[in-house]
Amino acid sequence: MIPDPGAGASAHWRLFANPHLEGRPYGDAEREILSLERHAAAREEIRSWPGYVPTPLHPLRRLARELGLTSVWYKDEGPRFGLGSFKALGGPYGTVRLLGREISERTADPRPPSLEQLKTHHEKRLSRTTVTCASTGNHGRSLAWAAGLLGCRCVIFVPGGMSSGRADAMGSYGAEVVRVDGGYDEALGFARATAETEGWYVISDKSEGRATEQVGRDMMQGCTVLIAEVLEQLAADSIPTHVFVPAGVGGLAAAVTAHLWEVLGERRPTMVVVESGRADCLLQSARAGHPVRLEGPLDTMMLGLACREPSPLAWSILRPGAHFFLAISDEAAVEAMRRLAAAGGDDPSIAVGESGAASTAALLRAASDSEARELLGLDSGSVAVVVATEGATDPIIYERIVGHPPHPR
Repeated sequence: MIPDPGAGASAHWRLFANPHLEGRPYGDAEREILSLERHAAAREEIRSWPGYVPTPLHPLRRLARELGLTSVWYKDEGPRFGLGSFKALGGPYGTVRLLGREISERTADPRPPSLEQLKTHHEKRLSRTTVTCASTGNHGRSLAWAAGLLGCRCVIFVPGGMSSGRADAMGSYGAEVVRVDGGYDEALGFARATAETEGWYVISDKSEGRATEQVGRDMMQGCTVLIAEVLEQLAADSIPTHVFVPAGVGGLAAAVTAHLWEVLGERRPTMVVVESGRADCLLQSARAGHPVRLEGPLDTMMLGLACREPSPLAWSILRPGAHFFLAISDEAAVEAMRRLAAAGGDDPSIAVGESGAASTAALLRAASDSEARELLGLDSGSVAVVVATEGATDPIIYERIVGHPPHPR
């Protein structure tokens, strides 16, 4: 464990090497959760949706020179379907798959319908359907968008203290937004309880039991499209040596880890899973050797990472597959937001939200510490990919932090 030399909890950061890492090929147990075969189906479906284009992979040449690395690549999920985050992959895909299975079972058709087929042939049935979730912003916005495409009702439970900007964004896509006392986990509890009473469908990557496990698998499988795009975009350049990816319950981090592990095998990059230092359930789980639930307030501005415990499915991938867990402070995320906005030289100016900045913040911290560099194997030959999970999803908060509004996309 490498602690930050800065004083106080607010300055703290921790780098933890996963003691449970297994140096073996991707196995059957992992393929039960995520596989290249199911990735192909997810990729075909998602690429057929209106507005699909691969999100940018920006080269940050100036930053790479400053950090003494061969290259730094920034996977920018801000433009994803115009929704502002990677969540536009997982939640909508999980919704299409879930509703498709339900209709397939009722119609005795072994082939679950696509989004387009659902819209075209099952409009009446979908109009009587309600989907729900808990969200701190991005997932709710994406689920509301998907529900709008499908003609479903959408109800989203959110933490009571969530910004009005993020709540209004969900409402702008037709969702009914319900505030609850507490944080994300409390909101998820309300969503599940209400769905059970009302007969609604919960779309969550935090699976609990067989009833919701397949939704979690599908959501994570949808997210593998992101890292497949990265590999395609880097094809003419090189295979990354390091990938920094933020994590809340771990769904995206597991998707990225699994896909790279299965596709690249022994050549796969070092996976660095990034969390808030005030919500580091994955790091603490790696330390304990089993999933850990955090207690007390999760007082972090990185709301997309403010989760108390891992997704069981995600943990099944990350426990044997992630190389490192790195927890950062809010201050580090703010520093990264401002640095990316300022850019300069060869690097573009990039607007990113607090949670999305976590991966860049982690790279900045690790590459600036000699002990961390050595532990991670960061050197002049390194090719680092940072996954930026969101754009400036709340412009008011972004302007308060950076000092000017986010530039238009």
